[in-house]
Amino acid sequence: MAKLNFYIVDVFAEEKYQGNQLAVFTGTLGLTGEQMQQIAKEMNYSETTFVLSSDQREGGYDVRIFTPAQEVPFAGHPTLGTAFIIQREIIQQPVERVNLNLAIGQIPVTLHYEQETVDILWMQQKPPTFHQIIEGERVASVLNLEVGDLDLRFPIREVSTGIPFMIVPLKTHAALKKAKVNRDKYFKLIEGTEAKCIFLFCPETNKPENDLSARMFADYLGVPEDPATGSANGCLAGYLVEYGYFGEGGIDLRVEQGYEMGRPSLILLKAHQENKEISVSVGGKAIAIAKGEFV
Repeated sequence: MAKLNFYIVDVFAEEKYQGNQLAVFTGTLGLTGEQMQQIAKEMNYSETTFVLSSDQREGGYDVRIFTPAQEVPFAGHPTLGTAFIIQREIIQQPVERVNLNLAIGQIPVTLHYEQETVDILWMQQKPPTFHQIIEGERVASVLNLEVGDLDLRFPIREVSTGIPFMIVPLKTHAALKKAKVNRDKYFKLIEGTEAKCIFLFCPETNKPENDLSARMFADYLGVPEDPATGSANGCLAGYLVEYGYFGEGGIDLRVEQGYEMGRPSLILLKAHQENKEISVSVGGKAIAIAKGEFV
């Protein structure tokens, strides 16, 4: 295997060593999927991405995404972090948009600058689709919670903007913090669900300027807990609009995640409904941490 350049980025981070870590490898067209999986397992971040070429195809850059356990068709913080590295290391000049060609299709990422340095990145996710509603008692048992911890005004439901998540509304921050996955019950539950990842949220926060707190569990993907999950937050944005969680109209929110892991993260959400279709955008910052070479 030839030498490979890689970059480490903290995504959805307000400062270094926060948010969700991402490894981005460039110039990887000659790698097999098996080799990419081995590298992703070696890095052992929630996801590792591979930019196949510095040349565009159909207006976008071909990118593959791997967790330590398997390839995934879409993920949020890898999309933003990879677009950040493509602009910084491949394009090397300010551009308004970077398109990523992922397994689910082309995802546009819009870049906003402060003095020619990327400040906030926004991705336009696929419109959310809504699937199975799941019984609260089963989910509470998986999470070592009481049914009374769930906010049963709203359903526990599978939602997807490219990868499905089980969206679980909780009443309090205390319930969010005490949630702990029972792995045996978790794997039994997901035998009958399309969503293999569980995303919890509540309306109480660590910081008063934020709107929601969240956590994400995905043992199935080799990620026991994730500090910042853009794809899940996109599903959450669609869910909030679909069920009028904040009343009628669209949303413009700040969601915190990762505090229980010591990796505070901030995810920005915008969504609105038009002609029965919900438009979802997820944004945040990306901070370059390191670059190196696999030998």
